[in-house]
Amino acid sequence: MRLGSALGALAAPTLIAGLWASGAGAAMTAEPVALIQGLDKITARVSRFDARVGQSVNFGTLSIVVRDCEKSAPEDRPENAAFIEIYENRPGERQLRLFSGWMFSSSPALSALEHPVYDVNLLECKGPSGSPPPAPPAPKAPGGSRGKTAG
Repeated sequence: MRLGSALGALAAPTLIAGLWASGAGAAMTAEPVALIQGLDKITARVSRFDARVGQSVNFGTLSIVVRDCEKSAPEDRPENAAFIEIYENRPGERQLRLFSGWMFSSSPALSALEHPVYDVNLLECKGPSGSPPPAPPAPKAPGGSRGKTAG
């Protein structure tokens, strides 16, 4: 195990515990989509793609499955955390698991995929693409309305 992996393995539970202890964990909200960035080190091509929780997406020879994606409350320090599994698909071979663990948008090096060709980072946890966040309900005026209503 490389030193970076060992430090990441030790630091990730500490960071999660710190989030929960600070109260941020209680305010984390599950989101259905992770925005992920992938880098192909051979071509220097950067790709951003959505990965729905529970569904597999492909990036090069990798299959990426997001198991959980959590976002901090707007009033807290910005943080996104996702539990991600990454597999490599090689022709004629069984799928090989390369990574399984939490990734954090604020600290991409803390828990990262170590691969000679690809880098994968979590950017954000978000709602379904194409749908804006729900608007808060408009406050009701006391006593009701006496004017005409649209209908």
